[in-house]
Amino acid sequence: MSRAAGVSLQLPDGSGGWIQHTLGQAMTYRPPRAVPRCRTAFAAAHVVASSPNSIDWELTMAYRRHIWSYGLGVAEAMDTAQRGMGLEWPAARELMVRSLAEARAAKGEIVCGAATDQLGEPLRRPLEEIIDAYQEQCSLIEDAGGRVVMMASRHLASSATDREDYERVYREVLAGLHRPAIIHWLGDMFDPALAGYWGVQDLSQAADVCLAILSFNREKVDGVKVSLLDAARERSLRGRLPAGVRMYTGDDFNYPELVRGDGTHHSHALLGILDAIAPAFSAALVAADAGDWDTYERTLAPTVKLSRLIFSPPTYHYKAGIVFLAWLNGHQQRFRLLGGLESARPVEHYGRLLVLADRAGLLADPELAAARMRSLLE
Repeated sequence: MSRAAGVSLQLPDGSGGWIQHTLGQAMTYRPPRAVPRCRTAFAAAHVVASSPNSIDWELTMAYRRHIWSYGLGVAEAMDTAQRGMGLEWPAARELMVRSLAEARAAKGEIVCGAATDQLGEPLRRPLEEIIDAYQEQCSLIEDAGGRVVMMASRHLASSATDREDYERVYREVLAGLHRPAIIHWLGDMFDPALAGYWGVQDLSQAADVCLAILSFNREKVDGVKVSLLDAARERSLRGRLPAGVRMYTGDDFNYPELVRGDGTHHSHALLGILDAIAPAFSAALVAADAGDWDTYERTLAPTVKLSRLIFSPPTYHYKAGIVFLAWLNGHQQRFRLLGGLESARPVEHYGRLLVLADRAGLLADPELAAARMRSLLE
């Protein structure tokens, strides 16, 4: 299709009427000549569903190659891949094995999520079972040459009675790793089953427990990913991290300022939104590598409105927006999620996403995007 601008279409306004939007120029971002160095960035990648219950492995792997081509790493089998919301353990296991092989071939950076989801229901389990489940998944990842992201566990959140239970589980699992892991603190806006993680409801007290675990296990920890959508809380925790432990922001609302930092501390990135904005984020980091933080800010500013809409409440349905944008840009033939979760958002939401992606310069082919939006409306 033509890459010319000026394509117009009618979009629902959410109140029974219609608005006209004319698309701008096609995306001008190109893969960088070298991997950006000033920050480490992992895109939590989605899976391409061929049906509500199956994965198109060829297109799923192609999307990982797309992310690597922009100099970003892949965070595999995380919540963006619908882990625990359609991606069950057997498929997650195959996804990680396939992606680790692809990463070796493409010389791409990759980390993989280790959880306890093979335990299934009920969530309340003896700690020994939870530890064994974590260890099984960690062994799978490390035996295949990967690095572990120790994901927050629904089973642990349901079974732990106090902070000592968390300390025991993390100590025993981390002790068996061959390479330092990233610890994943996922807020309950992403998964309500994780409310009260670290054994307390108060987030300041929870941060204290998390810090104690990081400090005790610092030789086994590369960093901590914090997904609380609270920039002030992340900055506070970041300033208290043990020496050598890195902050990976999971804040899809405030990532430009957190990654840039305050002159003393900065965050690296492990973000779901990078799946959708990899070309822009790569260009911003290339500018930052050259010391051009003004261009960094200008590049990312229009992506923030897009991200805030994608991750608007209920936040855990953000995967629908991520997959929608991949479909608009031709990375998959169908707008489909595992479990049929594309229906989780109203069509007006998708129309607004199209407009914001266009304003952020993230549509590879405006005519294709317009045609696909029309097909969705029909």
